Amino acid sequence: MDWLNSLDPHWFWLALGLVLAIGEIAIPGAFLIWLSAAALATGLLAWVTPLGMPFQIVVFAALAISFVFAGRNFLRRHPIEGADPMMNDRGARSVGETVVVTSVIEGGSGRVKLGDSEWLVKGPDAEPGTRMKVTGHDGAVLVVEHLH
Repeated sequence: MDWLNSLDPHWFWLALGLVLAIGEIAIPGAFLIWLSAAALATGLLAWVTPLGMPFQIVVFAALAISFVFAGRNFLRRHPIEGADPMMNDRGARSVGETVVVTSVIEGGSGRVKLGDSEWLVKGPDAEPGTRMKVTGHDGAVLVVEHLH
């Protein structure tokens, strides 16, 4: 463990910053990146100025808190939008699609074929083979109406 004491402290902060950046890449969440930036800034500061380790820890803590709050405020003002916001919402993706009734819709419920699968539906009465349009969804149940 003597080798650990012989290392310049800035290497610790730079290595910690890189590990946290890799952690952000591996487990994205827009949180570790701010801690990584604080560790890298502390490492650079420790490299150019002779600071004791207790003061470096205080600098890291202050920078980490500042960067996290600044990052949080930035992300509130500039939210990250996905390329396909409905990627995991198959019901919402189906709105506007034309479906074919496979099991009679009576009393407001039945089944339709959409793509290669059948879905439960709510909608007006219809016989099998009737083409309908998806207008919404209620969880995993599609809401349909007659084509106009």
